[in-house]
Amino acid sequence: MEYFYKITTYFSYVKIVQERTFPHTYAMVFKRFIPPVILTKFLSLRILIMDNVNQNIISQRLKGITESATLEMTRRSRELKARGFDIINLSIGEPDFNTPAPVKEAAKEAIDNNITHYPPVAGFRGLQEAIVEKLKRDNNLNFSPEQIVVSNGAKQSLANIFLSILDPGDEVIITAPYWVSYADIIKLAGGKVVALQTSIEDDFKLNPEKLEAAINSKTKAFLFNSPSNPTGMVYSAEEMAGLVNVLKKHPDLLVVSDEIYEHINYSGKHVSIASFPEIKGQAVVVNGVSKCYAMTGWRIGYMAAPLFLAKVCTKLQGQYTSGAGTISQMAALKAMKNPPQDSEYIHEMVSAFQDRRDLLVEKMGEIPGIKIYVPEGAFYLFPDVRSYFGKTDGETVINNATDFSLYLLNKAHVALVTGEAFGDPNCVRISYATSGHLLEEAVKRIKTALKNLN
Repeated sequence: MEYFYKITTYFSYVKIVQERTFPHTYAMVFKRFIPPVILTKFLSLRILIMDNVNQNIISQRLKGITESATLEMTRRSRELKARGFDIINLSIGEPDFNTPAPVKEAAKEAIDNNITHYPPVAGFRGLQEAIVEKLKRDNNLNFSPEQIVVSNGAKQSLANIFLSILDPGDEVIITAPYWVSYADIIKLAGGKVVALQTSIEDDFKLNPEKLEAAINSKTKAFLFNSPSNPTGMVYSAEEMAGLVNVLKKHPDLLVVSDEIYEHINYSGKHVSIASFPEIKGQAVVVNGVSKCYAMTGWRIGYMAAPLFLAKVCTKLQGQYTSGAGTISQMAALKAMKNPPQDSEYIHEMVSAFQDRRDLLVEKMGEIPGIKIYVPEGAFYLFPDVRSYFGKTDGETVINNATDFSLYLLNKAHVALVTGEAFGDPNCVRISYATSGHLLEEAVKRIKTALKNLN
């Protein structure tokens, strides 16, 4: 009877607090009569019940997508750091460089000049023109300003495209491994993901025959990415030509080319698949300033598309975010007007990434059972770790790449991202967007932890 009284007092307290009636008085009474252990249990129960109720409100559309694995691992790393652990985070997909000073100055000038009002939905005309100039200068592509839509990051550009073209049942072909958000963006838009698997044995590259076999009457688009996140793979012009020979047979199929890592390329000058005249009317280029100018937090991406698509994407964006931030646009304008071949900043950054790549390839290659593909672009290593599947240290059994990643986080305090999130269950992604010193320390810890597996 005593506990029944306390329980009913608890629910009365909850009701009163919810109604905002004398909450502090009742809280003091509540704390006096309810033991802390029981209080904690009932609060946990209430949270669980309310969470289940709230889940019924969430749409099925959102329940069908997952949290970004890279963001999840970053969150886990921060939580462990907050608890005092020395975590080396190699899961982050952003340069560890600062935005160039001239770009920051352009942003300050924009503030001082009061460029702080609503911008056009598709972007300032001056930025659109600068993007047109960049595409001609760097990629030999011809677009008009009306075909450019500036968005809040390249991720929004991709979302705009697929929300604009997909109906339920429409298919989008992607190559696995793929960037973590591709699949969920397509699902969110109501489309079906058709992931064509590649492997480390074929350098993670798709052959034309496999692409041809996957195209059918439901195929709406082919999403292409070079340089690749997560593998660092870069297609040559000859390899692209083979894919273009297939794509040109299907003029109603959209070719969406994600070129965000364009300038972080160790194999030579970047080639855009959109530059092949055979698919000119089908190609959409998605790019931005996040990677090559270290402007991830400024949130500026863009698409260059056939006019009909640019118009509908502008209409869509106008209804859910409107134009990208004015200060960020002015900063991006300054970056865009800086030709990469004349940019000491870009040269220094790419050179640093290449040195780190060489260091990481060498050190990881010394670990038994790790199979390495030497990346030609971006700033990721994507090694095959399946030789460790089935092994244990006596406490943890490694059954897959997720287990492998969590084992290294907990035992070596090194954060990687499981390849399962990228569509390849045999690999893990390691970002080398950090100092050489930390990379060496990370590999040393990984090596020590893996020695304990049998």
